Amino acid sequence: MATQAKIEQVAELAEKIRKAQSVVLVDYQGITVNEETELRKKVREAGAEYLVAKNRLFKIALKEAGVEDSFDDLLEGTTAFAFGYADPVAPAKLVFDLAKDKAKAKKDVFKIKGGLLTGKRVEATEVEALAKLPSRDQLLSMLLNSMLGPIRKLAYATVAIADKKEAESAAE
Repeated sequence: MATQAKIEQVAELAEKIRKAQSVVLVDYQGITVNEETELRKKVREAGAEYLVAKNRLFKIALKEAGVEDSFDDLLEGTTAFAFGYADPVAPAKLVFDLAKDKAKAKKDVFKIKGGLLTGKRVEATEVEALAKLPSRDQLLSMLLNSMLGPIRKLAYATVAIADKKEAESAAE
C-alpha cells in the first residue's frame, strides 16, 4: 500500500475513533462471508459501522485520536472493529450475539477482544456486560411502567370507591 494511502487511512480511522462513542474489537477469524455480510448489514441498520483494518494502522490512529490507553495486546492477529456512533451499546450487542451463536455451535471463533468506550479502554468482559444491558427503548419502557404504576393504582382505587358508593346508593 502506498504511503499516501496509509496516511489517508490512518486519518480516516482516527476520525472514526473520535466520532465513535464506542469501538468493539473482535477476532473475526472463522466466520463465513455470509455471516460477516449479515453482521455488516445489522450494524449499518443500527447506525454503526463494522470494518477490518490493519492493526498497525489502527494503533497509529488511536494515538492520533488522543487515546492514551495501550491496545498493543488486543491488536494482534485478525481484528475487526465495530464503531458505535449514536448508540454505544448497539455494536456490542450485535457482535456479542454472533459470538454467542458461534460459542453455541462449539466453534472457538469470533471472539470479542475488548473495546473503547467514551475514550477509555474496556476489557472483553465489560463489552459483554454492556451487550447484556437492555436496549434504550426497553429501558425507557421500564421507566414509564414504573412511573405509571402508582397512577394506575390510584385510578383503580378511585374506580373501586366510585363503584362502592354506587352500590351503596343503589341498595338504599
